[in-house]
Amino acid sequence: MGFVSGLITGLALGIGLVFAFAYYESIRSKRRSDLAATIAAFTRMTLADSKKILQGECYPSWVVFTQRQKLNWLNIQLKKIWPYVDTAASELIRNTVEPTLEQYRPAVLASLTFSKLTLGTVAPQFTGIWIVDAESKSGQITMELEMKWDGDLLIELDIRTLVGVGLPVQVKNIGFTGVFRLIFKPLVDEIPCFGAVCYSLREKKNLDFKLSIAGGDIKAIPRVAEAIEETIRDALEDTLTWPVRKIVPILPGDYSDLELKPVGTLEVKLVQAKDLANKDLIGKSDPFAVLFVRPLRSKTKTSKTINNQLNPVWNEHFDFIVEDLSTQHLTIRVFDDEGIQASELIGCAQVPLNILEPGKVKDVWLYLVKDLEVQRDTKNRGQVQLELLYCPKGTDNIIKNPFKSGVKLTSLEKVLEGGTHEADATSSQKKKDVIVRGVLSVTVISAQDLPAVDLMGKADPYVVLTMKKSGAKFKTRVLNDVLNPVWNQTFDIIVEDGLHDMLVVEVWDHDTFGKNKIGKCIMTLTRVILEGEVRDTFPLDGKSGKINLHLKWTAQPVFRND
Repeated sequence: MGFVSGLITGLALGIGLVFAFAYYESIRSKRRSDLAATIAAFTRMTLADSKKILQGECYPSWVVFTQRQKLNWLNIQLKKIWPYVDTAASELIRNTVEPTLEQYRPAVLASLTFSKLTLGTVAPQFTGIWIVDAESKSGQITMELEMKWDGDLLIELDIRTLVGVGLPVQVKNIGFTGVFRLIFKPLVDEIPCFGAVCYSLREKKNLDFKLSIAGGDIKAIPRVAEAIEETIRDALEDTLTWPVRKIVPILPGDYSDLELKPVGTLEVKLVQAKDLANKDLIGKSDPFAVLFVRPLRSKTKTSKTINNQLNPVWNEHFDFIVEDLSTQHLTIRVFDDEGIQASELIGCAQVPLNILEPGKVKDVWLYLVKDLEVQRDTKNRGQVQLELLYCPKGTDNIIKNPFKSGVKLTSLEKVLEGGTHEADATSSQKKKDVIVRGVLSVTVISAQDLPAVDLMGKADPYVVLTMKKSGAKFKTRVLNDVLNPVWNQTFDIIVEDGLHDMLVVEVWDHDTFGKNKIGKCIMTLTRVILEGEVRDTFPLDGKSGKINLHLKWTAQPVFRND
């Protein structure tokens, strides 16, 4: 009996121990799983998540949540050696920048040189440094430095106007904040482990300075202050701002692959502008436009002047070389032509090229502002319409470029008028002008949200289509008492020069005693020539309203040899 009871007790105890061990192992396993899940959650935690858990004062001083590192040690050392840097850098800047300024010297000035240059006593502050690319497979290390400089440097410019007047102009109170990019490439085995350094101003966050003239107000001399300020900004933009880069060889070798190279072509159609600010006391402004991707004189394009007009229609084509689609932009400045006097700026605008899809026409309306750097001006200066087409290099067989004729389109106009033109000097091959002739089928589908022009709150709308170059006109039927008319009428129009012609669409209200214009829109044929068929809604420039059109193009190229 004792044996049996002992056996049963032993078995019960043994089974209990087994269950206890199994239960403990289960708890231990669950704890391990929970710990693993917690660690995995921490690895996914962002900086924003950590800030929700802990306040900033709870972080130890060694905790860093970003790749950007501070450079207090560099700023301390730079402050110590700054007087020596000032002496050396001032002479270097004088010798390298002065020839550059001459390239950008505005037409209102005869000469532009330095008479005095000192970087002052206040050293710049480097506020951060971080690594952008350190992959060995790319063969380079890309580093960026953020710099802030509110210095007391002083620059005196010796300026001569076209009439021989000398102006001692001071540039002072310069404030600058920007990010410099350093590229160490190629990576090699020998010290210092890289062959060359490329440097560039990757981002210009702020640039302020003050111009003054000894014994008077520089603004009292028309256009001089604006011309000098424009020259300084353009020189900085084009000689140092990314994608432009300066190459400093460290080890002997060929570093031509590091130089700036074209990646594509930007085709620009300057279509029109509307509601431009009037700069003339008598009559209206005589507007013309200046366009560039890089503000070099040789790469800047100027439109024709349209006299006495605040709603000019240019319909001019220009092409530009693109070197970095992701960072470059197209700048347009609209001026009022003042004859023998310096032209007056009406307004300017920029459009980033990274919004463009290769091979697709982008139609944009840009509001003009007084200053692209400091946009404090709220005055309405008008709008300008552009058509943009980006064609990457090496895609000639993939992307259709209707403008690729080897000659500027404006030269084609001279040929059509019986004039002559010079061949493009960049090519040794004989050029051809391409005249795109074909049939444009326009279906006026409908309109919507037209303004009420009748006493009964309705309108009797009809549409007039006009080809601007040929003057051919077509008219739809009149629809009575509607603000959302539906026409569904198609017109086939023979077009002799599609790349130059424009379609003017006007909506009118029919009245027994006359007619009233409701609104209009003007469009080039670039998009329909490129895509073949377009169905879209176009806003009218009147009080309100939109018109729905279906455009179809059937082209026949005609080649004319030089």
